[in-house]
Amino acid sequence: TLRKPISQSSMADWASKNLNMHTQGIFRRRISIANMLSWNGSSIKKPMLITSNRTIKKEACEMFKLVQSYMGDRQTRMDRNHVALVTVTKCWSMQGLRDELYIQLIRQTTDNTCYRSLAWGWELMAISLAFFSPSPKFQSYLEGYIYRHLDSDENIAQRIKELVDLKIKKNSKSRKKRKQNTEDEGLPISTYAKYCYRRLQKVAVTGGKKGLRKPTVEEITHARNAIVTPSLFGSSLEEIMLRQQNMFPGNKLPWVQTQLSQQVLALGGEQTEGIFR
Repeated sequence: TLRKPISQSSMADWASKNLNMHTQGIFRRRISIANMLSWNGSSIKKPMLITSNRTIKKEACEMFKLVQSYMGDRQTRMDRNHVALVTVTKCWSMQGLRDELYIQLIRQTTDNTCYRSLAWGWELMAISLAFFSPSPKFQSYLEGYIYRHLDSDENIAQRIKELVDLKIKKNSKSRKKRKQNTEDEGLPISTYAKYCYRRLQKVAVTGGKKGLRKPTVEEITHARNAIVTPSLFGSSLEEIMLRQQNMFPGNKLPWVQTQLSQQVLALGGEQTEGIFR
């Protein structure tokens, strides 16, 4: 069961108190919260969240470029696996960057008119949640954002169409045109959101990846694959039973129990002292 997270007004209140408000133009006018939390094709000159840490300030701006690169909104020589690895490793090693990454992903997946970019942003969020949690003070905000996308596919498609139409009317002779795509090019956003919601509940309790060994490309690939095909071992019992219901509705015994028994027998477990006797 999904508990209802904080309200939209509470999220707006949190944003007004914690966002590091950006400025634009020669008169340095403050950018509105709505624009601060909407997709941006340019780089940023300071972090999204208020911080006094100089290292975080510098790394946050570089990380925004990595997020854009992963989502296909910035050209890079690195493949997407490596971009994800660099991003996740930075945040896994530097706790102060974690909330910054999640708020950057919230920004880049809001009012994004390119479906592929939007999906890749959600994918990076799902991968990140396999390695580290947001801070307790930011968790409810992230939870609220994800919750509002659990059944939002029709709304997202409509919103993309509205934004594209508005842009065409406003500036039909735009100098820099970005590829627009409202067609489904992969998983529905609600699939990513549901997975992220479950991962957030889990990582908030477990704390994510532990130990001194840094994340690897193999772990990044595994985290991405788990969005579509959750691992039998390492997933919650609820996730496993839900998958069994879809794949093997006629099974009388829990799938994980039969699979575990088969693996033990395949490795000669019935002849090994200490397992069954």
